[in-house]
Amino acid sequence: MFLRRPPALAAWLAGAAAAGRSGARGGGLLALLANQCRFVTGLRVRRAQQIAQLYGRLYSESSRRVLLGRLWRRLRGRPGHASAVMAALAGVFVWDEERIQEEELQRSIDEMKRLEEMSHMFQRSGVERHPPEPKSQREGNEDLGGKEQPWEMVMDKKHFKLWRRPITGTHLYQYRVFGTYTDVTPRQFFNVQLDTEYRKKWDALVIKLEVIERDVVSGSEVLHWVTHFPYPMYSRDYVYVRRYSVDQENNVMVLVSRAVEHPSVPESPEFVRVRSYESQMVIRPHKSFDENGFDYLLTYSDNPQTVFPRYCVSWMVSSGMPDFLEKLHMATLKAKNMEIKVKDYISSKPLETGSEAKAATPSSERKNEGSCGPARIEYA
Repeated sequence: MFLRRPPALAAWLAGAAAAGRSGARGGGLLALLANQCRFVTGLRVRRAQQIAQLYGRLYSESSRRVLLGRLWRRLRGRPGHASAVMAALAGVFVWDEERIQEEELQRSIDEMKRLEEMSHMFQRSGVERHPPEPKSQREGNEDLGGKEQPWEMVMDKKHFKLWRRPITGTHLYQYRVFGTYTDVTPRQFFNVQLDTEYRKKWDALVIKLEVIERDVVSGSEVLHWVTHFPYPMYSRDYVYVRRYSVDQENNVMVLVSRAVEHPSVPESPEFVRVRSYESQMVIRPHKSFDENGFDYLLTYSDNPQTVFPRYCVSWMVSSGMPDFLEKLHMATLKAKNMEIKVKDYISSKPLETGSEAKAATPSSERKNEGSCGPARIEYA
């Protein structure tokens, strides 16, 4: 089986040959040149196909991914991003471009430290309000043209506070929750949030939640998550990469997630694909990972692709986020009290084997479609 020549090249060769047959004295040379080009082009196309077939037989899928990754690094930065186009055509997810970096984890931890410092300062002074941005950060924002808006208090409860701020250039908000739990351990809470199999049991809104692929370098994972949305809206699906880190020395845990595209999970007409999504969860134990009590900071934003006005979406998210956190808390208590087996992500390595990738499998039947409440939206 031979590959077809590019249409433009084939048309030029055909035109040259026709001109050679009908042309004057120089037509014979032009026809000869056209025939020679046809011959050389055909040989090279066949040779390229043979090489591709040979590599397909010699190398496994994981090996081809490594080869493609190396080629991507060599072509990286060239005009047109030929490597990204090549990767897309080959149906390969390029981890060098999409994995969550150490810097992203550290930014979330630094934000938690800043909030803790400001919170302690205001507690000592007896002032109960959200701490403002440090002077240096405010000045930096002014230099950037005020791209980051100030936080606005939305909810102030005993065990958590919720803020929001507009995302510049959009009709959306970014949300932040700072809270405390004293009846579960940080290890239990962290593990329950990461365990996809257990979440399918305690979260009735989940239609599908599967790990698609894992990264051998960073331990990042790509997940496909499908969730019910309030009736009569279509269910939403997310493809996102996540990475977690547990710093025993500094007594902190962090989980960062953001939306990506993956060739093995094309968009489905059954769901509405959410392409803009970010989530950062930082957990600070009061004492240790295995003693009750911790503070957490959740920063979240997404674009659920709804047609509702901004204030409606804001109300849905503002009420849905505390609901999700309480469901997560109750699931942790249930796992603790009933001794439900949950994978320990702190003791185990993020990735135990180097080349395996867990393939997504079709989800179970979509039970109780549209039966969820009007303000129940999920956060992974």
